[in-house]
Amino acid sequence: MFVSENLSVNSAGHLAIGGVDTVELAKEYGTPLYVMDEQVIRNSLRRFHDSMNKYYDGKGEVHYASKAFSCMEMCRVVASEGDGLDAVSIGELYTAYKAGFPMEKVGFHGNNKTDEELRYALKYKVGHIIVDNISELHRLEAIAGEMNEKPSIMFRIKPGIDAHTHDFVKTGQIDSKFGFALETGEAFEAVKEAVNCKNVHLAGLHCHIGSQIFDIAPFEEAARVMLGFIAEIKAKLDFVVEGLNLGGGFGIKYLNEHDPAPFEVYLERVSYVVKSECARLGVELPKMFIEPGRSIAAPAGITLYTVGARKVIPNIRTYISVDGGMADNPRYILYGSEYDAVVANKANEERTEKVTIAGKCCESGDLIGENMPLQHAESGDIIAVCATGAYNYSMSSNYNRLQKPAVVFVNEGNSRVVVKRETLDDIIRNDI
Repeated sequence: MFVSENLSVNSAGHLAIGGVDTVELAKEYGTPLYVMDEQVIRNSLRRFHDSMNKYYDGKGEVHYASKAFSCMEMCRVVASEGDGLDAVSIGELYTAYKAGFPMEKVGFHGNNKTDEELRYALKYKVGHIIVDNISELHRLEAIAGEMNEKPSIMFRIKPGIDAHTHDFVKTGQIDSKFGFALETGEAFEAVKEAVNCKNVHLAGLHCHIGSQIFDIAPFEEAARVMLGFIAEIKAKLDFVVEGLNLGGGFGIKYLNEHDPAPFEVYLERVSYVVKSECARLGVELPKMFIEPGRSIAAPAGITLYTVGARKVIPNIRTYISVDGGMADNPRYILYGSEYDAVVANKANEERTEKVTIAGKCCESGDLIGENMPLQHAESGDIIAVCATGAYNYSMSSNYNRLQKPAVVFVNEGNSRVVVKRETLDDIIRNDI
């Protein structure tokens, strides 16, 4: 009935998340409201690292991709499960540091890291810096020398894999702003230079082929390509690559017809490819890293809205307007992303209408979705949009000077605020 297993209908006929009544959450905390089920987050992390232990003999690490959803409490949850973190900005690094996250288990990404960010990463001794281009290698070599540090680095490699996803979220092909290309020889020349650097240690290679991928075959092919490159490096440079980071991008269920493979199947199949290719090519089994983000955060979250206006345009469409929109969820206007929604206070009723859920921003494209099956909704009803735990809060803005919503975690029947709702004073706090 629902896209996420933690959603249910309670005895009042209301939608519940993790056993907590969403209508009561809306009353207590207001709307729009992001709600995350902490137990779903923890269970997903455990499934990934338990699978790593089972299928790759524990020789690997799970690094949560914090760009999907980052706040100090999320960092604390990930740390308490013993997993690592993938950060992509000084803000994400700072959040992790202030949350007390073990920085040696952080990988730092980014296609255009500033000198300030590189210095910050060195100061707080992150585990790996994933170098994206040759100019970054040169700058990092110089900065590390000045600071008397020798960081471990990985190179981000474009393996040339078509992940069959939205053009904006395909990152493994040659025409991408990310990483070093294999086809042109760029990647090999970069490795050759890094091996001779004095102030950095080349500890591994990284690739990420895209996001929201349902097919496991592209991940398997990426692993084969990367192992082939590792074998080439060993043969030509007599250098052993210790680590292989295969990124993330695992698809999740946004709609009932979506059918992503279980995490365990992905890790079983990819681990088999890595092991068999290492044996065939005669290279050492590398330490494996993976970076799930969406698959950890998205299914754990929903967003609650209050319905304002209902506008029926005969023979065209019905608009249901809510008190949020593109400022708290820009994914529809950016990617045409589809969602499942339910009227939370009528969750036990049939979805008898197809509607367009419209946001309140002064923008005609400000929609949550079109032709969405929904119970009959009127002013004052509460709408829950499902699987919004990833790339909603993290991509939110103050467009139209709207305040960003609060984030609430639910766990074992209780709820708590982990990110406060912005106030009007927050909106003007940097104005002069």
